[in-house]
Amino acid sequence: MTTATHLPGTRNPDAGPEAALAARLDGRLLTPGDAGYDTARTVWNAMVDRRPRMVVQAASAADVAAAVRFARDRGLEIGVRCGGHNVAGFAVPDGGLMIDLTPMGGVRVDAVRRRARVQGGALLGALDRATQPYGLATTAGNVSHTGVGGLTLGGGMGWLARRYGLACDNVESYTMVTASGETVTASRTEHPELFWGLRGGGGNFGVVTEFEFRLHRTGTRTLVAEFDFRAEDAVPVLAGWRELSAAAPREATFTASVADGPAGGGPVATVGFVWVGDPERGRRLLPALRALGRPVATRITTPSYLELQRRDDSTGGHAYRRYSAGHYLRDLPAAAVEDFLLRGAADLRGTRRGAGAGTGLPGVGLQAHGGAIADVPDGDAAFGHRGTAFEFGAGSRWTDAAEDDARMAAARAAGAALAPYANGVYVNSLTAHEGDRGVRRAYPAAKLARLAALKAVWDPRNVFHLNQNIRPAAS
Repeated sequence: MTTATHLPGTRNPDAGPEAALAARLDGRLLTPGDAGYDTARTVWNAMVDRRPRMVVQAASAADVAAAVRFARDRGLEIGVRCGGHNVAGFAVPDGGLMIDLTPMGGVRVDAVRRRARVQGGALLGALDRATQPYGLATTAGNVSHTGVGGLTLGGGMGWLARRYGLACDNVESYTMVTASGETVTASRTEHPELFWGLRGGGGNFGVVTEFEFRLHRTGTRTLVAEFDFRAEDAVPVLAGWRELSAAAPREATFTASVADGPAGGGPVATVGFVWVGDPERGRRLLPALRALGRPVATRITTPSYLELQRRDDSTGGHAYRRYSAGHYLRDLPAAAVEDFLLRGAADLRGTRRGAGAGTGLPGVGLQAHGGAIADVPDGDAAFGHRGTAFEFGAGSRWTDAAEDDARMAAARAAGAALAPYANGVYVNSLTAHEGDRGVRRAYPAAKLARLAALKAVWDPRNVFHLNQNIRPAAS
């Protein structure tokens, strides 16, 4: 039987608990069969095909609080959706209650104070579009339809991080609905321990309905440099790129990737950097990169900052099945360079021939950390692994469900090949399969213990457990 959608202020003649909840909302309540229900439950990873009992499309913090109390009192699992980019699909609880924050997508900018107040359902593109007319920005991710909330609560890497710190390092305050349905503010002076935990601890403590960010004068211009090499020739190129990255100005974020080349052409390794600021200053790095070898292709572009933030959107659409593996790397020794270029092929085929050639191998990438990320004292936030030099990621996308096992195995193999060099992992990169082991990789033991104690204060019943879960410490 289909339950009709109820708008605020209406009353269902068959009034029950769900109708009573709908009547209290500023937003909408959707149930299976309602218009918009399937759109609301569709997330970035097409492998996620779960059906919540209901979706609260929250229009206010009061809606979020009402939804939390309703679900808690009835033992329903709670999933929280913003951009829906989490590869594990935790936002979609099968048979539970999804809190869909996307109606809360507003951004207010105070250009004089260099502050932005960002609602919990805003996407990165909305934040960038609101701040860039003033030549301002704050650290955000690399795909514009990623949710600000999920990105920031896990840490938040982006092209500005080496200069201004992670997204979580730029938050002045959080407004959060707790597991008891109360609304609190966390800052350095108000609930400071919660403020510490929200800076990297994920969605474990509540539903953040508003962030206040510091903004920076970044201007609107950027430079992107990319040099393509045959993967089989790229070991010395990657070694030289690694040394250039270590000495690079903070405006530059060095990147490297390996992906399948044109049909019959073999895999291609791409090295380069992204520069945010005056492109002419960034061009000073080009001669050293050109000296690394003779590329098969070169791309030097000067997109606007908004264009830069959208450049990966086409590969980030919501129509693909996805799987990934990731690590933080404290350094990149010669053996790691070779394994990076192979993309796990040795593990899959028992041979090191082919320099990462093979059907179904994932794309792999490296993005430099350091700079302002490492300036933040380790104890200042829940986010760990400040000494990371590079973040490694292996990701596959496909459309045919028959390929699921092979694609996931290939991504795991690429991750396993780099595991001997890893010192941790970005919590936002973890899959659902990694569970407690993944959480232990994301947080050093002392931080995990502190987070568990904080969880026991704010969510002792583990109401918010559909995430990379930090279990409350035993009392």
